[in-house]
Amino acid sequence: MKICVYCGSSNGNDSSILKMASDLGRELAQQNIGLVYGGSSLGVMGTLANAVMDNGGEVTGVIPENLFSKEVAHTGITHLVTVADMHERKYTMADLADAFLALPGGFGTMEELFEIITWNQIGIIDKPVTLLNWNNFYTPLLDMIHHAAEAGFIKQENIKILQTAQTVDECIRKSVV
Repeated sequence: MKICVYCGSSNGNDSSILKMASDLGRELAQQNIGLVYGGSSLGVMGTLANAVMDNGGEVTGVIPENLFSKEVAHTGITHLVTVADMHERKYTMADLADAFLALPGGFGTMEELFEIITWNQIGIIDKPVTLLNWNNFYTPLLDMIHHAAEAGFIKQENIKILQTAQTVDECIRKSVV
């Protein structure tokens, strides 16, 4: 079992997010669940990958050539895959993963999350997608999704593609099929 985790390459302003990422990494390793992620050694990404590795788990990072030095590719993980561009990164991560999880992050995290939701919606894949709404980080985004549904742009059955969780344990439980 491998879970692809989308998250920020920066630390953010809430130190509890880094602690949560570390806790998630430890849990993934203890439950023998491999991590697939964006390959950075920085921010939430680096904290998560380090925690998996520190606890004897397996980590596969996927990073585009042009971000290799910019995002400081994590060379201390189990596998580091270098790809040509962001499109290949997202395809490779999706191919390697059995489920998807989004932690707090910025535009890149949200873009990856929405693409994988869309892939499920149109039938390219059929894999669980869970949003860890840590300290209500994603509540405004979830409100927007429900607003779009009420406005007739998202079908109610498609809202169910995105599961939400408040804790590390809950998100792992919802991701493991």
